[in-house]
Amino acid sequence: MNVRQYMLFYLLIFASSPLLAQQITWSDYNREDSKDINFEIIGKMNGNFLVYKNIRWRHNITIYSSDMQRQEKMDLAFMPEKTLNVDFYVLPTHFYMIYQYQKKGILYCMGVNIGADGKQLGEPFEMDTTRIGFLSDNKIYAVVASEDKQKLLLYKIQKRNEKLYLTTLLFDNQMQLLHKSRNSMEFEERRDVINDLKIDNAGNILFTKGYKSGNRDYINELDLVVKQPLLDSLQYIKVDVQEKYIDDIELKIDNLNKQYLINSFYYQEKRGNIQGLFAYSYNTSTATKNYAVCIPFSDSIRNQAKKDGQLRFALNDFMIRQIVVKKDGGYIITAEDFSSQTRGLNNSWNRYDYLYSPYTTRYDYYNFNSPFNMYYRPSNSFGNQSTRYYYDNIIVMSLDKNASLQWTNIIQKEQYDDDEDNYLSFGTINTGGEINFLFNDGSKTQLVSNHSILPDGTITRKPTLKSEEKGYRFMPRFAKQIGARQLLVPCTYRNGYILFAKIDF
Repeated sequence: MNVRQYMLFYLLIFASSPLLAQQITWSDYNREDSKDINFEIIGKMNGNFLVYKNIRWRHNITIYSSDMQRQEKMDLAFMPEKTLNVDFYVLPTHFYMIYQYQKKGILYCMGVNIGADGKQLGEPFEMDTTRIGFLSDNKIYAVVASEDKQKLLLYKIQKRNEKLYLTTLLFDNQMQLLHKSRNSMEFEERRDVINDLKIDNAGNILFTKGYKSGNRDYINELDLVVKQPLLDSLQYIKVDVQEKYIDDIELKIDNLNKQYLINSFYYQEKRGNIQGLFAYSYNTSTATKNYAVCIPFSDSIRNQAKKDGQLRFALNDFMIRQIVVKKDGGYIITAEDFSSQTRGLNNSWNRYDYLYSPYTTRYDYYNFNSPFNMYYRPSNSFGNQSTRYYYDNIIVMSLDKNASLQWTNIIQKEQYDDDEDNYLSFGTINTGGEINFLFNDGSKTQLVSNHSILPDGTITRKPTLKSEEKGYRFMPRFAKQIGARQLLVPCTYRNGYILFAKIDF
């Protein structure tokens, strides 16, 4: 062989090498980690991976090495037996665990500093308390961190006598209280809608408040509500919804380009069909709007998005899942076709109830975190009732800094399951040059499809990820990106034990 032939030969060998494919490393399963546990992937520290686990009254931090060998299991003996909720504020070298528990008529919100080795760095400390009534909701605290991890917001919302009472506590990254505020606003439960609070890198707190003309109508008026870090007052900014009806409101902070983005699907009529995307941008530097536009969906998009049925109904089951901001001020938005049907009650999925039910709302269910963070739920059934969940196609849209639609593409998938949806939907990993969408291939939950989208909207179907041994089932929707090209995906083994798979891209 001459030099060129040798180079071609080795190039072909290298291109076909499995080293270029995604590599999966499994953790061992533990008999204690049954499907009944609650868990959350905390992140990567000192080259190890930390996972919080809870079953009944037992809580621990499990530490896995880079090759997914279990190193330590640190029992959290200080945790009360009846802990109501746990959140994590993760910093580069340590993290704070924030938890709630009730003792008699007092609800306590506590914090504790934990190191990368899973050991306490101090005693638990009290962050806030609330006296609650016998029948009151005892899960009232929520936590959110700024994008740069320099500030933490702890807030609670209580509703009473057609008023909403909001308490916000702003902390720095040393958990020193910077400011505490109490606000109230008129709130009619059947007509008003608020979404989760957000915090930008400057410490501004914001959320949206929508108004409906009737109980079963969609939103026809919207305010962006902003509270500056050290002020007690709320600023209401009127959002021009272009005389449309909207729902499924997503608020996103773009710290780099100093803007707040609001996106929603819009309707022409009170009980009409989804017509397109409403996009709004508020410029924090000039305190003015950049744009407020409605982008209609074409028939070609509708035709690709829905597998059957009339075109006018094609997008009615789509829910916004994720917004990824771009350096130039534009952003990418994804939405997924979701529905469910409960047999035994002759009851089908209702978009309104899913979005606005006072008992369970989508804002409790989805929170963006690469791409959205959802709590694992063991399978359950209710007597003779049985619910079938459907998660189908994904729409991906790219908008430029002026909200002009650059491209739209559809990732085709079809998924369903009965009485649980832990193995459905999708997860993503953003590797910089592309976004990979991972989802189980229909009912074959040991096979994970990988579709990547390039900046120009081109979709590439990559080799399927699969386990070499039978019995493993992936749960991509709970995956968490833990490195530039690294993902941690929860799995079940033989439908009975929870374990984790590290995927290197």
